Amino acid sequence: MTDVLSDPKAMRALAHPARLEMLNRLQVEGPSTATEIAEFAGVTPSAASYHLRMLAKYGFVEDAPPRADGRERVWRSTGRGLSVSTEPDDAPELRAAKELLIHTVYDEAHADLKRSMGQMDREPEEWRAGSTWRRKFLQIGPEEMRRLGEQMDALLAPYYAGSREDTPDDARTVVVQYSIYLRPERPVPGLPTEDHDAV
Repeated sequence: MTDVLSDPKAMRALAHPARLEMLNRLQVEGPSTATEIAEFAGVTPSAASYHLRMLAKYGFVEDAPPRADGRERVWRSTGRGLSVSTEPDDAPELRAAKELLIHTVYDEAHADLKRSMGQMDREPEEWRAGSTWRRKFLQIGPEEMRRLGEQMDALLAPYYAGSREDTPDDARTVVVQYSIYLRPERPVPGLPTEDHDAV
């Protein structure tokens, strides 16, 4: 199930790189303590506890069953699928919160992609062969565009980390990034000058 975010405070709470890393970690790796997740997110355990409480306040994470020793609080993702998009009638505060979250998510995704590309030459050949970075331009109508998104979601659903039950022994966490959007209008810069020495 996917929740459409509409609370500006929840969006601003989530629009923090460390919190996004923590939420991603819990979604993929499962329940963790603040101490376990702190190093992964690049923060201290006390800061991790604070960020996790903020995520819990807005329903992104929750308490997991305690472990045998019961010494540390264990957290887990609530499993919410999240969706956010700007609308023409968004109030200024809501639009600003949406844009902040969208930009933060895409900045983090782009940084993740660059890290993966930089490490790919050290991966085994079978993983290099399966990795792709592609950009395609399509000519489609609005209904086809909507249907394409639904088909892509359905294609990926059986492989979601954290919920797949038939995971092969050699599985690793793989990231799929895709966007379907209208090609934006962009200003035409015009022909450059012939003054090659101009700064």
